Amino acid sequence: MRILGIDPGLRVTGFGVIESEGSKLHYIASGTIKTDSVAIGELPARLKIIFDGIREVTARYEPTCAAVEIVFVNVNPQSTLLLGQARGAAITGLVTGGLEVSEYTALQMKKAIVGHGHARKEQVQEMVMRLLQLPGLPGKDAADALGLAICHAHAGASFSAMAKGATLARRSHAQFKGGRTY
Repeated sequence: MRILGIDPGLRVTGFGVIESEGSKLHYIASGTIKTDSVAIGELPARLKIIFDGIREVTARYEPTCAAVEIVFVNVNPQSTLLLGQARGAAITGLVTGGLEVSEYTALQMKKAIVGHGHARKEQVQEMVMRLLQLPGLPGKDAADALGLAICHAHAGASFSAMAKGATLARRSHAQFKGGRTY
């Protein structure tokens, strides 16, 4: 299984591609998609760069699935909205490429990679380097993206097995007047 991890950002979007064979992980590629060439106020142009960059990465490395970081609510709501739009452009690029997209929080990724959810970026970089046997530290955004791919390699199989084993049934208890169920 070839997994593409995406760490979305409006200025820098990290990507990382790994190959998963059972419990063995192999590094394929990583890097960043930067939107610095466009003025900060040109949001549509920045989103297009992210979308096109994701499409180029998926075409070049041909992943079988993708993992994207879920946006957390920032102190600044405007920053959160902008990050959400960058994330949307990345997810749209993945989905138009026919990829199944899984989502993980930064806390889940850090817990899977480092062992605790409040790890610093440097700790994630170090563990990604060790887990993938890289000769040097990957950049912070690329390390987060690789971390998401590793997290999906470990957790994704468990989640799909659970989804196949237990089908969701409609709730029939606690019906409302008129027979509606939730």
